[in-house]
Order: sequence, then C-alpha cells, then structure tokens
Amino acid sequence: MGQSSPFKPIALVVEDDPMQRASAVMLLEESNMGVIQCESAEAAVQVLEKLGECVSMVFTDVSLAGRLDGVELAHFSKRQYPNIHVVVTSGLALKKVLPTGTTFLSKPWLSLDLLREADRSMH
Repeated sequence: MGQSSPFKPIALVVEDDPMQRASAVMLLEESNMGVIQCESAEAAVQVLEKLGECVSMVFTDVSLAGRLDGVELAHFSKRQYPNIHVVVTSGLALKKVLPTGTTFLSKPWLSLDLLREADRSMH
C-alpha cells in the first residue's frame, strides 16, 4: 500500500558527536522523517540553501566543529525559513539568546522529548 502522504517531513540533524548524531537520526527516522545529517553549521547552511523549503525541523547542538555554532545556525534558519521548527541542544548553559520560537533541550535529552519536537514540526 504506500504512504498516506507523498511528503515525508525532513529533519536536519547537526551534531559533531557521532554517537549523539546517530541516536537522534535513528529516533527521527523511526518517527517517519527523512533525515539529513551534518557535522557542522556550515554544512547545514549549505543544505538549507538548497533544500530549506523542504526541511521541517533543524535539530542542532550548540557546540559544533567549524566557525558557526548551533545558536548562529538557529538564527540563520529562522531568518531564512520562518516556518522551520528549530530545536537547539547543549549540555552547557546557553550563553547566547535563541531566536523566537526556538526550543531548547538540555543534554542528555530524553528520546520522548525529541520525538515530541519532531511531531510538533510536522503540524
């Protein structure tokens, strides 16, 4: 039979720790999302510039390899694509202000919390 909708929501997971990234990717794929993975905010910006209109959710760590951090990526994402659901995560206290409408999950985040945010991004 096929999917009820031809559109599969896409999540962009931006995390430089391979274990954390794999965990988030697995959960989001199980929630029936397509997932694109990046290790840096710069790589994520390139993905957004090509596919931004198709991305439902960005899930990013604050601390990333490269010049940009996850908070800067959140600001870029919300500025360019106001309807995108952005979730920022960190094991440390935030030192920068997140854009309006962004969700923060502290590490270690719970699987249920990430799945709830994925569900919010699809509505």
